[in-house]
Amino acid sequence: MRSADILKMPWFAAELATGAKSFCDNPLIGSRRLNEAGLHVRRIQLAERLADSRRRRLAHLVDAQGRDAYAQDGFIKTGNVLSAETLEGARHEIETTRFKAWDMRQGNAVTRFIPLPPNVLKNLPYLRAAVWSKPFQNGLRYVGSTNGDPLVYLHIVMTNPGAKRRADPQTAFHSDTFHATAKAWLFFYDIDDREGPFTYIPGSHRLTPQRLEWERQQSLIAADHENRLHARGSFRLPADQVRAMGYDDPVRFSVPGNTLVVADTHGFHARAASDKPSVRVGLYGSLRRNPFLPWTGLDVFNLPGVRGRQARIFVGQKDLATRIKGRPVSHRYAGEVLPTEPSKF
Repeated sequence: MRSADILKMPWFAAELATGAKSFCDNPLIGSRRLNEAGLHVRRIQLAERLADSRRRRLAHLVDAQGRDAYAQDGFIKTGNVLSAETLEGARHEIETTRFKAWDMRQGNAVTRFIPLPPNVLKNLPYLRAAVWSKPFQNGLRYVGSTNGDPLVYLHIVMTNPGAKRRADPQTAFHSDTFHATAKAWLFFYDIDDREGPFTYIPGSHRLTPQRLEWERQQSLIAADHENRLHARGSFRLPADQVRAMGYDDPVRFSVPGNTLVVADTHGFHARAASDKPSVRVGLYGSLRRNPFLPWTGLDVFNLPGVRGRQARIFVGQKDLATRIKGRPVSHRYAGEVLPTEPSKF
């Protein structure tokens, strides 16, 4: 262990009580000895118990059908979320408005993130209605087991399978982190099955005996794993191991426009490989908080002046990191663009 790590040991220890997940960056989380003694398994079990407790107190946010769907599958799928007028209005606003955008390239795919803070939404009434629709907001809070303000973007995925680039890491089945966390996609247009739809392994959000043993085994080797994302705690599951884990076939969300999917991305999911160039446009939400807090509220992002601005704060941090490092980081400012304009990166 480096001397600098010894000095940081109080910080590393404090991170055990948070959502910190990186096995390669925290020598306690990544310790083979501690994980042989059950550190990772106990963190993941405690996080699930607390999430279940918080979610019971948020049961009023979704109907019984949604609660049953989540319990069984790990996701809630809802059709015809917006009225016909709101859907058409939102499409028009998307197609005619230039937004400040940030692009992230991963292999042959570019994901464009467009923050939608209050000053942007004030002149876009239909997009504002979509952002604050109850199925979108309440679904994120219920699945994420916290009554917090979600991070929200207009979200565009542009894929070009013919590009000679490395593989898109999002096409491998993975779990975002060791605890329940919610992501939502409200698709404004139809999703063709050949265009890389969101894919989810139903039931993989729960700690079955097979999943828990697999997690234990991964915790022993993750710190030195060759896949950097795996080493940082976003475990990858090879497709040929899905059946061995006791799971059914993945569900592919090739769905009509105006469909909302809210998923617990502790469960295994992926972006299916695209067979042809494609552009996917949707409203994206994410809600992840400290998994070891017993309460459902007291969210700093709900404070006046902060609410609805989480995405803009996040990309601002990325811009600052770019300036400090003198080189681009993951999210690169693309300028003011129409949402589906080709990326320059």
